[in-house]
Amino acid sequence: MKDFKALMNTREYNFLRDNERLGKRIILLGLGGSYAYGTNNEGSDIDFRGITLNMPSDLIGLTSFEQYEDVKTDTVIYSFNKIVKLLLECNPNTCEILGLDEEQYLIKTELGQELLDNKDIFLSKRAVKSFGGYAGAQLRRLQNAIARDSMPQTEKEKHILNSVKNALEDFQRRYTSFDRGSIRLYIDKAENPDFDTEIFVDADYRHLPLRDYENMWSIMHNVVRDYDKIGKRNAKKDDNNLNKHAMHLIRLFMMAFDILEKGEINTNRKNDLKLLMKIRNGGFQREDKTFDREFYDMLADYEGRLKKAAKESILPDNPDMKKVEAFVERINRKVVEENF
Repeated sequence: MKDFKALMNTREYNFLRDNERLGKRIILLGLGGSYAYGTNNEGSDIDFRGITLNMPSDLIGLTSFEQYEDVKTDTVIYSFNKIVKLLLECNPNTCEILGLDEEQYLIKTELGQELLDNKDIFLSKRAVKSFGGYAGAQLRRLQNAIARDSMPQTEKEKHILNSVKNALEDFQRRYTSFDRGSIRLYIDKAENPDFDTEIFVDADYRHLPLRDYENMWSIMHNVVRDYDKIGKRNAKKDDNNLNKHAMHLIRLFMMAFDILEKGEINTNRKNDLKLLMKIRNGGFQREDKTFDREFYDMLADYEGRLKKAAKESILPDNPDMKKVEAFVERINRKVVEENF
């Protein structure tokens, strides 16, 4: 077992003590990533995640602060006000910080313990959308990676089309200028002699800002470029990534079940390690890099269970904002009065 507290006190982590926004203002600091989940192996990176109090000037002055990130050590520390907003949405990455085992916390002050004691006020059925959304994104990464490396050209083209459409839908929600025309993407018999089928585009726009068009084209280009990297892969590294995607997909469902069915945040999956490590170690992967029927049957069961949990959960549809506001005000009042 690594001595994470000793590591935290090395020169590499001096920013934890020297930065004016950190130091004594940190109320929680703990493990993140695979060491938090218990799925680490010999080559796993060490991630620290934490929460620090805002400055009085953030609360009653003109400064603002959301998070501190040290890329070299893979450390991310959220401001208290920022993490409250994320917790209200049951954001998986931030919920994890409140669900560690006792020994996985490296710093925990009285205010940090108070936050842990009140974590239930943030839990709601919003977890269905947040964890389900993250799981869906993880599934798309898995499917896309498999498609790039394993599928026939015609099937690969279908995956590219779906990925481009998903990317464009999100893009067009943010740019109202695309209401001025239309774009249609579809698959037809290929004109490229190396393909059987390929994606075609019909577009009709009027008075469209050039830079908006450039951004849209860049999104489509990047998706196609990523798929076209076939033949340049590090097989062992890519297999590990595929299995990590698959493992995290199942892990997200497991955490969602605990929240919706029990009202608990359990980041360390010690009771599920046998299954999760089997997935991570390639226990469900075929020689052609796809995953076997047992994995997809399990995934279908988990998707059904999430829908059922969404209907039957005892959690409220939304957090009780009066309780949250009272808690946040109590903490921030101590910050302003420097009583912490």
